[in-house]
Amino acid sequence: MRNDINMKIKKGDKVKILTGKDKGKTGKVLQVFPARDRVSVEGLNLSIKHMRPRRQNEKGQRIEFPAPLNASNLMLVCPKCNKPARVGFKVVETKKPEGQEAKPSKKKFRVCQKCKQIIN
Repeated sequence: MRNDINMKIKKGDKVKILTGKDKGKTGKVLQVFPARDRVSVEGLNLSIKHMRPRRQNEKGQRIEFPAPLNASNLMLVCPKCNKPARVGFKVVETKKPEGQEAKPSKKKFRVCQKCKQIIN
């Protein structure tokens, strides 16, 4: 298990699948599991779970759900240039208003490596 849990993909991002049965398809991220380095994508990598009937006179069911994929098999689609791109990080210092003598705070942003735009 990784110690530095720093995911480049977040919930709500649009991603493209690079490998597997859904290769080439794009979808929206539903859930992120940073401890396991896995991501669940809406409508892709669907698995079927068979549910037994709980009570009498009830039918069993087949439930389809998106199974988590490894984050290394996904590529973020940049919202600005609308192309799959690698993600980098950029640290930006924000200055405090005048009169306050606090240290400048630093904020880390994700950056598209193709168009160099900040991804929020």
